[in-house]
Amino acid sequence: MIDELPLLAVVGSQIEGGLEIRDAAELRVKESDRIATTALNLRAMGANVEEFDDGLRVAGPVELRGAKIDPHGDHRIAMAFAIAALLAEGETEITDAECVAVSFPEFFELLESVVTR
Repeated sequence: MIDELPLLAVVGSQIEGGLEIRDAAELRVKESDRIATTALNLRAMGANVEEFDDGLRVAGPVELRGAKIDPHGDHRIAMAFAIAALLAEGETEITDAECVAVSFPEFFELLESVVTR
């Protein structure tokens, strides 16, 4: 379940009381430092995030705003922030979004098929 933590952090920005993730230090040594990259991108979208050596705390709920997102080449971060972009007010740009092809080449096509605009 460790790979889902960036998405859970996004969810945490939307729920009363937010979310705290601990004992997840291995996220620091994945395709990117997922803790730092998640925190950086959530902050860019207007979330209040406290970072720890082994996790993070996201305050919620907060209205996310569109931002330029850098997934640092990490497919899980790009997918999590594609979901965050759906929640955000304004436009979000994910640089290097094609990195999702590492694990889920059809991700954006499938996402588009289930989203109502």
